Amino acid sequence: MTPGTPTRTGVWLIGARGSVATTVVAGCAAMTAGLHPPTGMATETRAFATACLPPLSSLVFGGHDTTTCPLPKRAEELTAAGVLPHGLAAAVATELHTADERIRPGGPLPGDPRTDEELITLFAADLTDFRERLDLARVVVVNVASTEPASGDGRLPGGAEPASGGAGLPPSSLYAAAALRAGCPYVNFTPSTGLRHPALTDTVTTSRLPHAGRDGKTGQTLLRSVLAPMFVQRALTVRAWSGTNLLGGGDGAALADPAAAAAKNAGKERVLAEVLGGAPQGQVHIDDVPALGEWKTAWDHIAFDGFLGSRMTLQTTWQGCDSALAAPLVLDLARLTARAHEKGLTGPLEDLAFYFKDPEGDAPAALAEQYDRLLAFGARLGEGR
Repeated sequence: MTPGTPTRTGVWLIGARGSVATTVVAGCAAMTAGLHPPTGMATETRAFATACLPPLSSLVFGGHDTTTCPLPKRAEELTAAGVLPHGLAAAVATELHTADERIRPGGPLPGDPRTDEELITLFAADLTDFRERLDLARVVVVNVASTEPASGDGRLPGGAEPASGGAGLPPSSLYAAAALRAGCPYVNFTPSTGLRHPALTDTVTTSRLPHAGRDGKTGQTLLRSVLAPMFVQRALTVRAWSGTNLLGGGDGAALADPAAAAAKNAGKERVLAEVLGGAPQGQVHIDDVPALGEWKTAWDHIAFDGFLGSRMTLQTTWQGCDSALAAPLVLDLARLTARAHEKGLTGPLEDLAFYFKDPEGDAPAALAEQYDRLLAFGARLGEGR
């Protein structure tokens, strides 16, 4: 590192005042202060000790959001919901306040008169200002906003019109385009379109920036990516695989839209189809249950054939807090993508499939194979230091 070279890394969160983003900021501050261990972070294990990733203490947070609830207040709400431990919001109040001051207004809002180009230009300027004003080595943009509909028609959640007044880019693609324009690596932790919009294909190719996605794998699909290979390896025939998700909070409300739920389910179904060699009978249902708050429950019912045609079932239940499951993965991805950018890697980071339901490229769907590729990627990042 030459004298005067910036050593801090920016993490720009789309949906910066949401549950996941708030947990990311509070969690990073807590770990940096030694208040909590890095539970759930693969990048903090011995396997990545030589990968030369940016330290947690070097991460600087900012972001875009259309809501105005300050991060300290959001952290208090998450404490009341049982997501954050009591006392943590107060202990990291300074870090939350500092990050909140760096959050810029997002968009488009319902009835927004600005065009797609105007919004992309504005968002890119926010990113450039963040990087230059704080003297950051680089900025990684991570989308952790609510899921958009999967219709591909530019429709916004709630039926609002796109910024251009027609079938323009969806919000996730506006932010993704802005990231590329500002020279920032991009991670899509949501099922939303992001960089996969056809209008961005040429821009993605010519930008030569590393990017990763899509849809973080935190619970039900994580378990599926472990169990499905087991059936294949034991030569057991899966006849049907059905699932139900009960969600509260903002995620449950967003996924109450059938088009948004379809975007979410596409990644869940991809894992089974690729590992099993075809989609089994059964579907995944997502139900909005506001009373659950920030927590979720996922049930799976698997019907399979054993020796001599004996019919058997396996049922699983996954209960957890999605924000607490997602936050360590977001931090992992920001650090890995930042280091990839530093190393000069370009294009889709297929070796980060370990973290996604619907990963880039031809990455394997089985978790064990994905983990092997992640470890090899970590070793590659450390080569030549």
